[in-house]
Amino acid sequence: MIPLRRTLLLSFLGLSPLCCFAQDDPKALFSHSVADIGIVVSDVEKSARFYTEVIGMTEVNGFDVPAEKATSFGLTNNQPASIRVFVMETGKQGPKTKFKLMSFPKAPGKKQDQSFIHSTVGYSYLTLMVTDMKASMERLKKAKVKLLGKTPASIGPNNYLTVFQDPDGNYIELIGPME
Repeated sequence: MIPLRRTLLLSFLGLSPLCCFAQDDPKALFSHSVADIGIVVSDVEKSARFYTEVIGMTEVNGFDVPAEKATSFGLTNNQPASIRVFVMETGKQGPKTKFKLMSFPKAPGKKQDQSFIHSTVGYSYLTLMVTDMKASMERLKKAKVKLLGKTPASIGPNNYLTVFQDPDGNYIELIGPME
């Protein structure tokens, strides 16, 4: 049984109380095969619309972290954080990767050079596997998202790659069949 204090702290952080404990294999290094991804955004409303309406994610949660707590974790220099949580709907039960869009009352730091994926060291892009590239392309076109390169491009039998950027210039790759 997980102690109440730990359960409350994990819930406060937007985590499942079971997220940090191996459930099936006592030798397992990770308790889940999914990861949460945090993205600092310049305009949380604009980014939330993009990730729901264009990408197709579902907003599932949101929470605020007071400045004192964010600072005690070593994450901010006395700034509170407002976090909105999104997931990809897969039709399957079980743990899902969470995308956490984070905003801060003071403008975020410097924007990375996103001219190309090799322009900046660090995490450079997000790859999402889709079930229907044609439907994804329709959402991108409707939102007037500029595609990069000559995409969608075939990368195998009925498998396509489409590349574009989110409102803050982060690279996103979609890979899937053209149904």
